[in-house]
Amino acid sequence: MRFSKRTQHRLLALVLDIFDMISFLVFVWGIVLFVRFFVANPFTVIGESMHPTFEERDFIIVDKVSSRFTDRKRGEVIVFVAPGKTDPYIKRIIWLPGEIVKVENGHVNICSGENNCHVLEEKYLPKNLKTEARCGKSEFEVTWGLFVMWDNRGLSTDSLCCFGLKCYDWANYVVPENRIIGKVYMRLFPRFKIF
Repeated sequence: MRFSKRTQHRLLALVLDIFDMISFLVFVWGIVLFVRFFVANPFTVIGESMHPTFEERDFIIVDKVSSRFTDRKRGEVIVFVAPGKTDPYIKRIIWLPGEIVKVENGHVNICSGENNCHVLEEKYLPKNLKTEARCGKSEFEVTWGLFVMWDNRGLSTDSLCCFGLKCYDWANYVVPENRIIGKVYMRLFPRFKIF
């Protein structure tokens, strides 16, 4: 069966259009995958560990690039995989390397030396919230890595409780740099209260 020249041109134009569309989609998906794996990563918050800052089912974007080239800051919220775990966690950086952490009288104390301590000011927490020592340990020395905690201090699967593991070794309560996915950049879809 032979096609007329006009039909052949139409078929060729259709094939080229389909090829252009497929090429465009492959290009776009390549960019999306590059961004997803190397630049920013979307996550959904599961649980109430970061209440009141983040609620369950909040959709967040995690910056994977800038956090690799800048120093960590106390108070930053990061996503990471805890030592001995496989699921990502969202927590707040509380202590940095070279500090000693003491939980006393409902407060978090940062110490640089035995007697040089001050109460950590945590403006992101409700004023009446108390931080209690949990899991049999109230003092932690951070020689490397990061010490992180939930904003919802009633829960305990954070550095204070060695992420649910037995607190017998300093390696259980710090988050190594190579386990950090990135810092939380933004909440993409903020929760809306009833109108």
